[in-house]
Amino acid sequence: MINKQQIKTLHPRNLHNTRYDFEALCQTNQELKQYVALNKYDDLSIDFANPKAVLCLNKTLLQHHYNIQNWAIPQDYLCPPIPGRADYIHYIADLLGKKENIHGLDIGVGANCIYPIIGVSVYNWKFTVSDIDPVAIENIKEILSSNKKIVDNITVKLQQNKNYIFDGIIDKSDKFDFTMCNPPFHKSSIDAQNGSNRKVSNLTKKKTNNATLNFAGQSNELWCQGGELAFIKKMITQSAKYRENCLWFTTLVSKVDHLKEIYRALKKINSVEVKTIEMKQGQKTTRFVAWSFIPKESRDNWNS
Repeated sequence: MINKQQIKTLHPRNLHNTRYDFEALCQTNQELKQYVALNKYDDLSIDFANPKAVLCLNKTLLQHHYNIQNWAIPQDYLCPPIPGRADYIHYIADLLGKKENIHGLDIGVGANCIYPIIGVSVYNWKFTVSDIDPVAIENIKEILSSNKKIVDNITVKLQQNKNYIFDGIIDKSDKFDFTMCNPPFHKSSIDAQNGSNRKVSNLTKKKTNNATLNFAGQSNELWCQGGELAFIKKMITQSAKYRENCLWFTTLVSKVDHLKEIYRALKKINSVEVKTIEMKQGQKTTRFVAWSFIPKESRDNWNS
């Protein structure tokens, strides 16, 4: 049974604005068939608590909608939900307006390279991507080697010093229309495990104390000292050094309670404009904060 009911809370340009068409997806990738079955609502679906099923679905979505071949990630690395990731890209496009020759910087891209893949495939943007993890960087290079249509639009850089976010990545002559980041959410490995337990318990309706997160994730992908807020505040402080290199700095903010301190940090560095853009995915609301040092009247011609 195929239900193409529109998911109205996603961005209007999001290619995943209807329920997954599992019959079409299985035609794209026969491997997905083993994970697809009727759920209690008599709809075709997968078990979203099964890491292998989620990984196969992501692989199929990238092939079906974006013509990405041979996408894979190392075992136990973050396998993100693609519809929500796509929304971040589409709302950044709205933020930028009708600009051309867009060049973005993805901080902490991870091994999956989802944001750049979508940005290049849908908008033909160029990306520079960075990460502190050599395994993630090498995996991205493997993905690019199998996808000639995006390889020329993505430049890969290893961040050698985990204390820096932009140093060593942005050169003096670089101009980026935006930066983006999905910062580590948790404060510790214990905090990350507890989050995994809650997520899998919600999916399976059964209490668990030793869950494997259905989207996996390495330590640097899931947690850092001080958690999300500490990471974002460091990013804000370090962004001031590159105020002439980037039109908009952006970051996802998962906890709405962090916004007050984030706004306070942005005020300290004298950003000229701050925007908070909400994104809804089903019952879940996420957001990203964007800030700029470039006056509004100068933005159209800032990189001329």
